[in-house]
Amino acid sequence: MTNGGGQPQSSARRRDALRPPTTPASAPATPETRTRTRTLRAVIATLVIAVLLGGALLAAVTALNRGVYSAGGFVGSYLDALARHDTGGALALPGVVPTNDDLAAASLPQDLPDTLLRASVLGALTDLQQVSDIETAPGLHTVVYDFSLDGEASSMQFTVQSTGTFAGVFNGWTFATSPLAVLQVTVLHERSFTVNGLALDTRAQAATDAPDTFSTQAAYLAFAPTRYTFAHESTMLSAEPLSVPVAASGPTDVTINAMPTETFTGQVQAELNSFLDKCIVDQVLQPSNCPFGITIDDRVLSAPVWSIAEYPPVVLEAGESSFEMASTTGLAHIVVEVQSLFDGEKSTRDEDVSFLIGLSVTIQSDGNLAIQLR
Repeated sequence: MTNGGGQPQSSARRRDALRPPTTPASAPATPETRTRTRTLRAVIATLVIAVLLGGALLAAVTALNRGVYSAGGFVGSYLDALARHDTGGALALPGVVPTNDDLAAASLPQDLPDTLLRASVLGALTDLQQVSDIETAPGLHTVVYDFSLDGEASSMQFTVQSTGTFAGVFNGWTFATSPLAVLQVTVLHERSFTVNGLALDTRAQAATDAPDTFSTQAAYLAFAPTRYTFAHESTMLSAEPLSVPVAASGPTDVTINAMPTETFTGQVQAELNSFLDKCIVDQVLQPSNCPFGITIDDRVLSAPVWSIAEYPPVVLEAGESSFEMASTTGLAHIVVEVQSLFDGEKSTRDEDVSFLIGLSVTIQSDGNLAIQLR
């Protein structure tokens, strides 16, 4: 049986049964729904960004605490300031300047002058490199740096202590032991000296009623690490330059040995020669207060004529309170007519007479020499 279209009715029914049912079209989203969706997306995006920023901030803080704000980074800040001759920046770091209690605990002089804590005295500090950073006790670190002092390789150890955190996240540090050195300077036979070109006088650190002494001492706070060159140069005294690399905190002993210059020795020689020349004026066998003379048993027929055949050379060495010339041989010469008491024979005594003379000499406050013969 067929329908009006000529196809069997059973086939048409089967096709209708296989066709999927139609669903009604969904209702369009309302403005309120769209607003809630956008808001949710914005909140999720904000949370994601916050998490990413928080992670980045945490990573940055961790990196800074391992670097700039680590114990080694703290020491590096100090060394970098010295390398740039930024003395103010170096001194501003916690624990750099020792207290009088710190100095007393280290058996060092107190109330030390800060004369050397200036940029003009610093040498060249280069090639900074951290070698190690070891926690030796909770919060206490030992840090070692290598560097060059005026081109010469050196190293120094620092001790720093944790002080907690600042700004809530960054590590704070202080030097457990001040990195500054204490230069204990002894100037032999003088009072003044230079250090890296800066002229100093030990008397500036002495008590007002302190007596004058042949050698003097003074102590000064100084930056470490750096290289200091000590010297003395004046008309009368000179000291060979002494280069001292200071790469440790605490005391460093320095001795400056000021010795007579050629000018000094020449003046003493001239004074000694002048004294001897005055001795030969007296035409007697034993010139008064002079180191030479002669005893003659024969009758003296003429006035003795003295001359100096050889002046004793002045060589000065440092003594306890003055420069000393040890007893030194000189030669005087005498010419005198004599007559023998035994047979009446006349003759001329024409001979050298050796003698010994020594002296002590000091430089007076006015710069003149005080010579004491002996």
